[in-house]
Amino acid sequence: MRIPLLSIGLIAAALTFAMPTQAFEVEEHHRFGSGETRTIRILSTTDTALLTPMIESFLQDHPGVAIDYTSASSAELMTAVMQEQQPFDLALSSAMDLQIKLANDGYTQAHHSSAVDLIPVWGNWRNHVFAFSQEPASIVVSPSAFADLEIPETRQQLISLLRKHPDRFRGRIGTYDVGSSGLGYLFATQDARTSESYWRLMEIMGSLRAKLFCCSSDMIEAVARGEIAVAYNVLGSYARARKDLADRITIIEPKDYTNMMLRTAVILTTAQEPDLAGDFVDHLLDAAWNSPIVVEYPFHRYPTTGTAQNVPFRPIQLGPGLLVFLDHLKRKRFLSEWHSTVQQN
Repeated sequence: MRIPLLSIGLIAAALTFAMPTQAFEVEEHHRFGSGETRTIRILSTTDTALLTPMIESFLQDHPGVAIDYTSASSAELMTAVMQEQQPFDLALSSAMDLQIKLANDGYTQAHHSSAVDLIPVWGNWRNHVFAFSQEPASIVVSPSAFADLEIPETRQQLISLLRKHPDRFRGRIGTYDVGSSGLGYLFATQDARTSESYWRLMEIMGSLRAKLFCCSSDMIEAVARGEIAVAYNVLGSYARARKDLADRITIIEPKDYTNMMLRTAVILTTAQEPDLAGDFVDHLLDAAWNSPIVVEYPFHRYPTTGTAQNVPFRPIQLGPGLLVFLDHLKRKRFLSEWHSTVQQN
């Protein structure tokens, strides 16, 4: 359920409030800590529950500070920052390309610290955009739907399986609606750049009447309920977090290649508490890249060097290359081709 935004300075933990004219749409709003003196205002695409342990551990070391946490889609985050210039201190997003756009267009400010030095070179863009996770674009399947079939480990194996058993999978495949999901669009464009097998997979998914979803959580739950048998390009971290569904879903990190989304943080030029915002960024970076691993960190730690362990894992590097598919004409062409392939009449 979406909740319209009236004021960032709310006091209650989760309030419903009226929408002003042209306001961006909010999914969740929570306030953590007493905030007797200072408040960090965070706008994020990350589900509140996932980051709550990190927020609480930060506040333990910062008495008198509160965190006002608002979650929204990546598109609504961009509306809030670029169009409405809402007074947030931090933006946390899974849409790496849109975070680079914010930095490139002058909506972020630089941050320097010892924690920033921990980040691999591909996870820091000009000390403005900071990666604090590596999260795979995974395939989630229903083990019951594959009871008498071998679980596919590559895209080609999945393509072959769908072709051999069309009746079993017709209407039971899901993926992102890339026209409305920023993360879905990022994964799709990276797939298209990486391998021609992506378009072959999209073609057969389209012929089997693939269902389109807004977000990973909905796809994961649809697989668990048996509504779909396969969900493609699901955010693996969200699937791993659903321990309650472990016996009803199987998570595949494709062995041909697995794109790794980097969840990123930027300090906004509208920040009223830039120093505190920087402290919170460092808190995330220490948990993501330092040793030892802290229990509050909600994401799986993947290798960052070129070893046999991480051969299939390909971090999507931060940089201006991510802006290519944000070009209006390129985006329009890509979406046109994607819709004609996936939404076949």
